[in-house]
Amino acid sequence: MAEPQRVGELPEDVDTDDCMTSYTHIYSPDLLKDQVAFITGGGTGIGLRIAEVLMRHGCDTVIASRNLEKLTEAAKKLMAATGRHCLPLTVDVRQPQTISAAVDETLKELGRIDILINNAAGNFLCPATSLSFNAFKTVLEIDTMGTFNTSKVVYEKWFKDHGGAIVNISATLGYRGQALQVHAGSAKAANDAMTKHLAVEWGPSGVRVNTLAPGPISGTEGFRRLGGNRADSMGAFSSIPLQRAGNKTEMAHSVLFLASRASSYVTGHIMVADGGSWLTSANDVSLLLGYWSAELKRDK
Repeated sequence: MAEPQRVGELPEDVDTDDCMTSYTHIYSPDLLKDQVAFITGGGTGIGLRIAEVLMRHGCDTVIASRNLEKLTEAAKKLMAATGRHCLPLTVDVRQPQTISAAVDETLKELGRIDILINNAAGNFLCPATSLSFNAFKTVLEIDTMGTFNTSKVVYEKWFKDHGGAIVNISATLGYRGQALQVHAGSAKAANDAMTKHLAVEWGPSGVRVNTLAPGPISGTEGFRRLGGNRADSMGAFSSIPLQRAGNKTEMAHSVLFLASRASSYVTGHIMVADGGSWLTSANDVSLLLGYWSAELKRDK
């Protein structure tokens, strides 16, 4: 069997919610010069790294979520690392009025929005029989309604007359009916369909709409919650064609492509960036139920 990719071939990353101490550009550093990106869930994990990489290519950003304290801390790190402006704003994507207020503030402070990244999400492992009605509803409200709400507000307030790029962060969970993920898999499948519908309807306004579907990504809360650290120690990632989990910078590079003029003729597309994981990884209900039960006992 071929050797897995050497670490030296991978882009820089850090597992914590901190900025990278060094970065090697693949694209021109001014690819997004003076553009503005509005990023939901931008204060932690993949969202934070997306903000950093976009800023390292000349973009100013707005990072939005419910926790202003975390956002403010993240914004300071991002500005110190990149020299670009980052505006932290409180938003609950389930409440359109909070999105509207944040977009108004963005346009007042930064004057434009060129890129929207819909990254806000909620996820956890849970079998359908143990999933409450409210838990299922909440995940769909954040993931699906949140994506629609934010896209609609940004479109009506700016993109309709100026064009822009939307990148939705999805998942491959629904492709094979991933066990213990009916809530998130259903929500992300709806978002994948939404991507295509909005690409068709908003294309004439100069709006491109695409989706990135990551696989297991190290250094994220989702990776921890969904058992990634344990899977890694058990060698479970050896079943993935690329033999490893991805990192946050790799996801940010994929978003950079979809959000920039590098993909100027791409819309309605779902880009899977999972190292081939969904093609080969196990979907064993009994095994996952055992892990879920062990985690419940450990948390008590």
